[in-house]
Amino acid sequence: MSGSTQKKEMAGQGQVALAPDAHLLQPLFEHARKNPDKPLFSRRAGDRFEPLSAGDIARTVRRLARGLMALGVEPGQRVALMSKTRVEWVLLDYAILAAGATTVPIYETSSADQVEWILKDSAAVVAFFETDTLHALYRQSADRLPDCRHTFVIDQAALEHLQQRGDEVDEARLDERLSGLRTDNLATLIYTSGTTGRPRGCELTHANIRVNTLQVLAHAGGVITEQDRTFLFLPLAHALAKILFLAAVEKGNTVAFATSPGKITEELAMARPTWFGTVPRVLEKVFQTAQQKAESAGKGRVFELATNAAIQYSRERSQGRIGLLTRLQHAVFDRLVYRMLRKVLGGELQFVVSGGGPLPERLNHFYNGLGITVLEGYGMTETSPVLTLNSDSSNRIGTVGQPLAGTTVRIADDGEILVKGPQVFVGYWNNPEATQRTLTPDGWLQTGDLGSLDEQGFLRITGRKKEILVTAAGKNVAPGPLEDRIREHPLVSQAMVVGEGKPFVSALVTIDTGAFSNWARKNGKDGQKLESLVEDKALRNEVSQAIESANRSVSRAESIRKFVILPHDFTIERNELTPSLKVRRHVVTQHYAQVIEHLYERAGGGD
Repeated sequence: MSGSTQKKEMAGQGQVALAPDAHLLQPLFEHARKNPDKPLFSRRAGDRFEPLSAGDIARTVRRLARGLMALGVEPGQRVALMSKTRVEWVLLDYAILAAGATTVPIYETSSADQVEWILKDSAAVVAFFETDTLHALYRQSADRLPDCRHTFVIDQAALEHLQQRGDEVDEARLDERLSGLRTDNLATLIYTSGTTGRPRGCELTHANIRVNTLQVLAHAGGVITEQDRTFLFLPLAHALAKILFLAAVEKGNTVAFATSPGKITEELAMARPTWFGTVPRVLEKVFQTAQQKAESAGKGRVFELATNAAIQYSRERSQGRIGLLTRLQHAVFDRLVYRMLRKVLGGELQFVVSGGGPLPERLNHFYNGLGITVLEGYGMTETSPVLTLNSDSSNRIGTVGQPLAGTTVRIADDGEILVKGPQVFVGYWNNPEATQRTLTPDGWLQTGDLGSLDEQGFLRITGRKKEILVTAAGKNVAPGPLEDRIREHPLVSQAMVVGEGKPFVSALVTIDTGAFSNWARKNGKDGQKLESLVEDKALRNEVSQAIESANRSVSRAESIRKFVILPHDFTIERNELTPSLKVRRHVVTQHYAQVIEHLYERAGGGD
């Protein structure tokens, strides 16, 4: 923020204290004791969501925990869980914790090699797999995993079998396990997706996660009430989804579980959440899909005007005064456009928590003008994960908010964000060297991210330390802001800036398939495949507009001189995207090494 005072350090106000015997199961059991009929979860049954009561959930968790004890699971041992987000995931997670064990989540998109590494490194004694297909990944390396004594397939009645086994174990034995839980017990071992090398297991205790849950709720103020409903579709193996789920349970919200990414829009209308957590790419896709539908219906110009009006309304409101013309335009478009878009998101959505990456400022203003507050936050797996968060009463769009209670954020001399707080992890499992590289001797966690604090302590992320490109001329370039601007174009799905050690900066661009269909129809190329049009002049002119928009935000030395349109989008399946839809730069660089080299074969030219 030019012209404003920059802080070097900011501490969140207040502290969150826990009793020594606090643990993650307490909110669930407390709801079951006080109000056993309270609907805490809901899952789809046909054309509606059916509630599950706190009492029934607690009873199921206890039976499952006793089942794990019947299998010989001891306190402190690790139990792996590989599944998409579903009710069974959290029932098993709670049961693992109740038995005194540690949950090791594995993304459902992980490869056989990753599954083998995580099971071997964690020495998991039991593993649950959602489907036979996922179980088959384990079977490829089963003979090399002697610690894993039992495996189950959720879709093959795993929970029913485990509950039956649980009936063999006395309730008093489980009560003894529960009474032995302490804040410093290891609750979960989350293996970071990692940009290079093997995934590393982040050790998070009951205290780390429970404190972070309470920090988030305290920071959010009264925005989350007991009457709220949330919708869960992010992978629970991701720390962001886990903490938002736990915050909902702590508050007593009803959590509706999505069945699949492809049915989110359909199920939002059924679940009618008042809030949910997401990653920026999902909000970008919602906007782009609405934009494409408007263009297909011949209402593209109306949608564009409505978008600009929503953004203007949000900007003026954040400045404390909304002009009369802006109010009138907003009222007109609320009837024509905004009401319909709110209906797509369930009709009762009040706010969204966004993390896992930066949301373009313009898009945040759009949703804010639509009547849906987007609260951006910042954190990492190693911090349970939330460090900073915007709140309903103190929301500065373009930043990731202020530090949570008991959390201190410091900006190092080189711009790196350093943090301290009770949510900071213990260390990396079986990897003291990596732990020492991440945690300084005086307790600061080095995030690897670059940022700045404004005069009121709002944090702005400016890049990733390891992702800074240094061109052949010695110019430092942060790729993230450029990529964010490129992705704002409706035709663009993903963008990755390259140029390390090269004479200038270039970009790899992928095209959104839905937007491409509309574009091809409007440009007389209906029926033609993207692969045959990557060099098409009209398509390149469209993408050039996105490149030019990005270049206007940087100096000439940092600007993108060349770009290439790729014939396929980046995918999780090809390991090019993380489960939170962030680009894995090293993987994409390997996959498209020849394409990148071709961009620089005749250095000096540019698009």
